[in-house]
Amino acid sequence: MIVSTTPTLEGRRIVAYHGVVTGEAILGTNVFRDFFASIRDIVGGRSGSYEASLREGRELALGEMAEEARRLGGNAVVGVDLDYENITSGNNSSSMLMVVASGTAVTVE
Repeated sequence: MIVSTTPTLEGRRIVAYHGVVTGEAILGTNVFRDFFASIRDIVGGRSGSYEASLREGRELALGEMAEEARRLGGNAVVGVDLDYENITSGNNSSSMLMVVASGTAVTVE
C-alpha cells in the first residue's frame, strides 16, 4: 500500500478514486508519564515516553486507514493528513492522545 501526503504519485497514474478513508487511534496516558513529562516542561528536554506514544498512535492510525483503503479496492492513499489531539477529562486527572489519519483511497497503475 502506497501512502503519500501528496495529491498525486509521480510516475503513477490514478485510475480510480474510492473515497475518503480514515484511521483513528486513541491511547491512554498514565500518571507517571504525565508526572515526568511535567518535570520535562520545567527543566527542558524531550519526553521519550510521549514520543513513543505519538509514534504508536501514528502507526496505528495509518495502518487502520490503509486497511480501509484496501477494503474499498484501493492500492494507495493520497493526500494523507495527520491530526493529533490531547483529550483531558473534566478534572484534568487523566488524558488521552488521539491521532487521526485521513486521505483518499485510490487505485494506481
